[in-house]
Amino acid sequence: MTLIEAKGLAVDLGGVRVLRDVDFALERGEIVTIVGPNGAGKTTLLRALIGAIRPSEGLIERAKGLVIGYVPQKLAIDRSMPLTVRRFLALPTDRTDADIEAALADVGLAGEGDKQLTALSGGQTQRALLARAMLGRPDVLALDEPTQGLDQLGEAGFYRLIDEIRQRLNCAVLMVSHDLHVVSRAADRVICLNGHICCEGEPTV
Repeated sequence: MTLIEAKGLAVDLGGVRVLRDVDFALERGEIVTIVGPNGAGKTTLLRALIGAIRPSEGLIERAKGLVIGYVPQKLAIDRSMPLTVRRFLALPTDRTDADIEAALADVGLAGEGDKQLTALSGGQTQRALLARAMLGRPDVLALDEPTQGLDQLGEAGFYRLIDEIRQRLNCAVLMVSHDLHVVSRAADRVICLNGHICCEGEPTV
């Protein structure tokens, strides 16, 4: 089942054409990773596909009733503002404590709900963001450089977790990454982007 499809997609930012001639389709259950050099338009493509920015040209079709869970590259938090992990996961829509605890357990943060969000490590913060995205039981899990700042061992563990979640929720995963070596073991399909799709295919290890 096709969840998102783009045809002839182009995006201009600040008067500059960042993306051009992009044809893309995302199927339920697959993990697709977008790789490419800095400035290649990876984050722009991700945000256009999920509806966060409007394309300048082309067409994007999304399945009716599509639910998208988004994990940003980083989270800017005012360190003076008290905010527990549980409260963060409940925003903006209240969730039950049982749902929150289950989501935390799923990402390896069981029992951390009362901890201040600012007290989490970088890896724990990414897992909390993932738990928040999971709470809506998304059809598409969109992740922008989700392992930025993690060491290689932490990256590998995070990608294993993504695969487990994909299987549990039967969702598609669309993510941006800079590490082709690690991603090649976690993705069903890799897209190499540099303003346009240079190549794509199933990775071989």
